[in-house]
Amino acid sequence: MKIYRAEIEIDASSQKVWDILADPGGYPNWDPGMLRIEGRLALGEKVSFFTKLSPDRAFPVKVTAFEPGKRMVLTGGMPLGLFKSERTHTLTPSSDGKTMFHTEEIFSGLLLPVFGKSIPDLTGNFEQFAAGLKQHAENDDS
Repeated sequence: MKIYRAEIEIDASSQKVWDILADPGGYPNWDPGMLRIEGRLALGEKVSFFTKLSPDRAFPVKVTAFEPGKRMVLTGGMPLGLFKSERTHTLTPSSDGKTMFHTEEIFSGLLLPVFGKSIPDLTGNFEQFAAGLKQHAENDDS
């Protein structure tokens, strides 16, 4: 397995953070690595991510968990589990109205030794994603 993660405390309600995460059209406004998302973020939906890391390539995923205000899981890869990516966003509200945001992506499967070599260190990307979400949630008046 290859795992990348980031965690950050956001001075905003979990509902506000969720609303930002669940709006695919808004990602380019706050995620420094995102060009666009095609599709709808809802349970069972197929979505394609286009990133600055590989602008000409779509990263197709399926929304395999969608718990409003709490958790979203995006799963992609190859049939039969030969190569799998699973990205989980988790929101944990605190009693003071803040939200702990945790994001993690796990790459696994029989072909990970082959495909894993082409996956760059994504730690910085995950940290930028979390920081962008924090900044947007804390500075957005909506």
